[in-house]
Amino acid sequence: MSALILAVFLALFAVRLAVEASLLWLNLRHAASAGGSVPEALAGRVSPETALRSRDYTVAKGRLALVALLWDAAVTLALLFSGFLPWLDRALAGLGGASRFVAFLVLLSLVAGVAGLPLSLYGTFALEARFGFNRTTWRTWIADQLKSSAVGLALGVPLLYATWLFMSATGGLWWLWLWAFLAAVQVLLAWAYPAIIAPMFNRFTPLGEGALRARLEELSRATGFRTRGLFVMDASRRSAHSNAYFMGIVRPRIVLFDTLVSSMSVDEAAAVLAHEIGHFRLRHVVKRLAAGLASSLAGLWVLSLVVRWPALFRAFGFEAPSWQAALALVAIGSGAFTFFLSPISAWVSRRHEYAADRYSVLHAGAPEALKAALVKLNGENLSNLHPHPWYSLWHYSHPTLLERLHAIEEAAALPR
Repeated sequence: MSALILAVFLALFAVRLAVEASLLWLNLRHAASAGGSVPEALAGRVSPETALRSRDYTVAKGRLALVALLWDAAVTLALLFSGFLPWLDRALAGLGGASRFVAFLVLLSLVAGVAGLPLSLYGTFALEARFGFNRTTWRTWIADQLKSSAVGLALGVPLLYATWLFMSATGGLWWLWLWAFLAAVQVLLAWAYPAIIAPMFNRFTPLGEGALRARLEELSRATGFRTRGLFVMDASRRSAHSNAYFMGIVRPRIVLFDTLVSSMSVDEAAAVLAHEIGHFRLRHVVKRLAAGLASSLAGLWVLSLVVRWPALFRAFGFEAPSWQAALALVAIGSGAFTFFLSPISAWVSRRHEYAADRYSVLHAGAPEALKAALVKLNGENLSNLHPHPWYSLWHYSHPTLLERLHAIEEAAALPR
């Protein structure tokens, strides 16, 4: 049975690697063959210079993504087949119980984090810097790492101890009790993040008085969108990329990147905000939260089955089943069994984006401003102008720029 388990895992792992590598290669080749050309529908909106830089950025990111894919695959196989996981578990045997469980998972997380550092550093300080995006200093980067580690330990360690308690003390339905507890924690963190965690990394200042604030407040009132305020985030301290989003569930804060505020007109920024309000008013946030909770429930149920399957643990070198080994094996190896869900998740997300764009057209009443904002964001972020259709179908959480512009035109033509 252990041999069969290994054979099935390796087969699915190879399929996933082949699919992901093929899609990346197709997207790279598609972008490179475009030669920096401007799609006909964007003629006059995107300069040839921007198109060329977009092509170069896409190719550079694609090559790094290919390396990252292969590196992650190598790390996964090393963790699963080198004997490291059973060795670490045995080395911590003297701790016993909950402490062994927590120490094992914390140390494993540390190893995974260190393994990802080289490519992360290259992406930030080499690739992003080459294209003028990176503004993160080494001091800021180190401070971010220390703060992230501190927050992770402060939250993660108590949660791991609580997880152990639910697993060991609530009987056969531990996975259901644990899910209810983690769901409550997730909702609590969604409430606490804007006020407690996010300000540890960025500065959030109220949007100043002026035409932009007046327009955005008017839009919020017109759409019945109750907010805790409009804030500008100092995103330019780390990156030149632009974006906007909201934080929270019930009465969210609207957050605009300072790079976006400085580059967009009032109507463009209002159209972008209307899009974000659309996500909230159409309950996309609640639906995504519900989908995430359903996914975690399914994952915990699978874990409850896995932990009772001794052959699985023997296949990967463990002498006997344990909670920590089960969590580690599921966390490291489950991608081989779930990767086919990616296009489904991406498709749902794209449906939400189309709906939010239609909401913006209807309530901001400025389809041309929304289109201009999207073209501007695409150019400022050097997003791919020529994605391969198979790659975008599998991975893109947003429709391509041309697809969005076409959909906005159709929405604007509808009778009011």
